[in-house]
Amino acid sequence: MKRGIWSFILAAVLGLGASAGVSAQVPPLAAEVLAYEGLHRAAWHGDLPKLKALIASGTNLDARDAKGRTPLHVATYARQGEAIKLLAKAGANLDRLEDDRYDAVTIASVADDPATLALLLSLGANPGQTTSRYDGTALIAAAHLGHDEVVRRLIAAGAPLDHVNNLHWTAVIESIVLGDGGPRHQRTLAALLDAGASVKLTDRQGNTPLQLAKARGYTAMVKRLEAPRAR
Repeated sequence: MKRGIWSFILAAVLGLGASAGVSAQVPPLAAEVLAYEGLHRAAWHGDLPKLKALIASGTNLDARDAKGRTPLHVATYARQGEAIKLLAKAGANLDRLEDDRYDAVTIASVADDPATLALLLSLGANPGQTTSRYDGTALIAAAHLGHDEVVRRLIAAGAPLDHVNNLHWTAVIESIVLGDGGPRHQRTLAALLDAGASVKLTDRQGNTPLQLAKARGYTAMVKRLEAPRAR
């Protein structure tokens, strides 16, 4: 398949418009942050005294901004771990989806933020929700980006290894077709295979991960996929 077509597919999976260049997973923009009030403002800035006061006053913990983001989503984007802890302890929903169907776990995973991801998982967030407009998972998103440490943490938390998104791709397939074949994607693939992810599930055209890796000349990935332990 020609590079231009793969670029188009990559743009689709990332949520990029043909010319808009805007990701489907949209962090709060500067103007939105300036307009934040209440819990959203306190969560973004990690203002713990304000958060505590608002929580004590009975403010809705899962209030949404214009993009459907809750204070927990906002705190996750801002990497405000203590704010996340406060919100979770007070009863904020750890698994709520915003308007583009991302949860906090996927937000942290796409941001390559293992520390915040680990915190969310320790607080009880679900590592295996179906998220995004592509009916994927945090693991698929992290695998496609080559976020190998995030992938390992999600696997350890019990994320589904062989979920198939609506493009008919698994985490294994995305680590190949949307990766660059480099060290981080190689480590990502190895982590998935070591955990027991299937190498028999194919893309919509019937191509196996091995065939896809060979077609791209990803020699290290081919060698890994041909190893006896790959199933």
